[in-house]
Amino acid sequence: MVKEDKSTWKSNYFLKITQLFDEFPKCFIVNADNVGSKQMQQIRQALRGRAVVLMGKNTMMRKAIRGHLENNPALEKLLPCIKNNVGFVFTREDLVEIRELLLANKVQAPARTGALAPLDVKIPAQGTTLGPEKTSFFQALQIPTKITKGTIEILNEVNLIKSGERVGQSESTLLNMLNISPFTYGLQVENVYDSGTIFSPAILDITDEDIKASFMSGVRNVAAICLAIKYPTTCSVPHSIVNGFKNLLAIAVTTDIDFAEAQQTKEYLKDPSKFAAVAAAAAPAAASEAPKKEAPKKEDTESEDDDMGFGLFD
Repeated sequence: MVKEDKSTWKSNYFLKITQLFDEFPKCFIVNADNVGSKQMQQIRQALRGRAVVLMGKNTMMRKAIRGHLENNPALEKLLPCIKNNVGFVFTREDLVEIRELLLANKVQAPARTGALAPLDVKIPAQGTTLGPEKTSFFQALQIPTKITKGTIEILNEVNLIKSGERVGQSESTLLNMLNISPFTYGLQVENVYDSGTIFSPAILDITDEDIKASFMSGVRNVAAICLAIKYPTTCSVPHSIVNGFKNLLAIAVTTDIDFAEAQQTKEYLKDPSKFAAVAAAAAPAAASEAPKKEAPKKEDTESEDDDMGFGLFD
C-alpha cells in the first residue's frame, strides 16, 4: 500500500472532519490522556455503526473548523474547547447512551510515577505476601505493619494518594508490589456539542423528575412572594381561594351562618363520636375484604394504588 504524502494526508483529513460536521449534528469533545492504541481500537469497535471517533492535532482541527465557518458559523464555539489531548466523537443517536458506551470502555491501569491521580487511593488493612525484608519500605511511608506467619500485615487503612496529586515513586512502587491497579483510563467527555450549542456533560444527568422538581420549586417561590405582597397571579390564586375558604369555614363554625360546605364540619364538632364509630366500623370491613381480592395485574397496580389511602373526609 502506497503511503500518502503529507499534503495529501492533510487535505483528506480536512475533508473528512468537515464532512463529519456536516453529516452529524452532535458530538462529544473527549480527552484521550492515557488511552493506548489498542484501547482506542476497542472503543471504535464498540461504537461502530453508532458513532465515529476522530482524533488529530489541535492545530489541524482548529484550521479545519476555521475554514468551515463560512458554511457553519456555529462551529466557532468549538475552538476554545480544542486544547490538550482531545478528539471528537460524532453521533446522531441519544447522547446519554453514547456517553455510557464511552464510560464503559475503560481499562485498569497501574499508578505510574508522576501521573495525576484521578481519584483517592486507599490501601485497606490486609495481609500481604511480602517478606519481613520489606518492613523498612513500609516504615518510610509511615504505614503501620506487623509480621504474621512470615509475611507483612498492614494493620490500618492507609490514605496513600489524594485525587489531583502527583503519584510519587514510593507510592507507585508500593502499589505495584501489592499488585494494585487503582486507576481506570478511557475517553473522558469534557464538552458536548449539539446543533450549535456547547454544554457540560453534567447536563446529560438531568432527568425529567429534576426538571419538574426545579419548576415546582420556582412555582412555590412565586406563590409565596405573591401571597406576601398580596399580588394575585396564576400561582397564588389557588392558595388565596383555599385560605379564603378556611376563613369562611372558621366564621361559620363559630356563628349561626351556614352553607353547604360547612355542614359536615359543624356536624363533626357537635358529635365527634358519631364519626369515630363510623370510621371504626369501616376499618375491619376493609381489612376482611382485602384478602379476598385477587392479586392485581402489573398494568393495574398504579390505578388501584390511587384508590387506596383516602380518609373519611377526603
